[in-house]
Amino acid sequence: MRGAVICPDPEVAARFDEAVAEIPAIQIIRELRRYPDALELMRMIRSSVPHVVFLSLDDLARALELLEVLKSQAPGIQVAALSRTLDPAALLEAMRAGIRECLAMPFDRGELAEAASRISSAVRDLPALLEVTEHVYAFLPSKQGVGTSTVAMNTAIALGRRKMGEVLLLDMDLSSGIIGFMLKLSNAHCIVDAAENAHSLDESIWDQIVCKKAGIDIVHTGRLNPDFRIDAQQIRYILDFARRNYKTVCVDISGNLEKYSIEVMHEAKTIFMVVTSEIPSLHLAREKLGFLQRLDLADRVKILLNRHHKKSLVSPSQIEGLLGVPIAFTFQNDYQGVHAALQDGRAVEPNSELGKQFQILADSILGLKEEDAGTAPQKKRVAEFFSILPPRVPATGGGRR
Repeated sequence: MRGAVICPDPEVAARFDEAVAEIPAIQIIRELRRYPDALELMRMIRSSVPHVVFLSLDDLARALELLEVLKSQAPGIQVAALSRTLDPAALLEAMRAGIRECLAMPFDRGELAEAASRISSAVRDLPALLEVTEHVYAFLPSKQGVGTSTVAMNTAIALGRRKMGEVLLLDMDLSSGIIGFMLKLSNAHCIVDAAENAHSLDESIWDQIVCKKAGIDIVHTGRLNPDFRIDAQQIRYILDFARRNYKTVCVDISGNLEKYSIEVMHEAKTIFMVVTSEIPSLHLAREKLGFLQRLDLADRVKILLNRHHKKSLVSPSQIEGLLGVPIAFTFQNDYQGVHAALQDGRAVEPNSELGKQFQILADSILGLKEEDAGTAPQKKRVAEFFSILPPRVPATGGGRR
């Protein structure tokens, strides 16, 4: 059971730390030696997700203010009071406010173990309700080199422009991640650090890992590190942290279908598969659709046709026939615009045709209507495609389950 301690009294905090260290059922993951304000308190709760907060009654008024914040914004998180002595008046106030466990120095181990057992039962009966986002989007290339990182990065920045909540862009293409290069990011910390600290992520660690640019937070892949491996549990910890702290999370993954990439797709609300009109891209897209069908993930896939131009040998309708699903959106080929953006370390110009197309996709993710977003006529087309996507993709190698 995870616990956090808020205790300005150094002696009480030290004695409690000594006592709780002998209680295996409780793991203290965060300690504050002061009373935080409401914003800092909820940041700590979202990042650490304690089951119980051990709250000092040293300043009863401040403690009860924090208790009200927890009751309103994180219902289900248990609160136990800490004190030098069990002052009857303070104890009565705390109990009236809803605190059911009150612990005082010298913190008897037996009493602490009994309190831990009661708190654990309360946690099982009433789990904490913390707001988490469902808006996690994976960007999957049909093959390497189709421009998936460009699409993911520009879509994430377009999401940030709407200022409808914090946006995170995670580059999890561990074999050839390029977003750090595209945006000229210089932070020495990267997704490797996030993975290595996944079990203990908090805002202090996270602030060192993320880069802030163009109104969004970004975690890049760092230097090429072919020996590094990331497991499914680390992915879940990272995404759990991101869901609690961001409104929208965009994840750029590789097309190699590693276990961690599959884990990301299982966590994603939508998988945007990026294709071009080239035959190798379409062949591998069809293969991957069949594979995702067997994983029961095909119903989450939306096809994004990138680098389209009128002289393409394969038309959009032919692509849809080949893949068996509609194209959700088409991005025009704008080599010069993308090249200029790369040189400057930025997104493509938002007022260019390609920039407007990225914004329309972002607005569709946010669920904005044309009158809300001021989007172009293509807005209706992308909404129609999203609504008519069939629930299952015809499998190409194993039939329906």
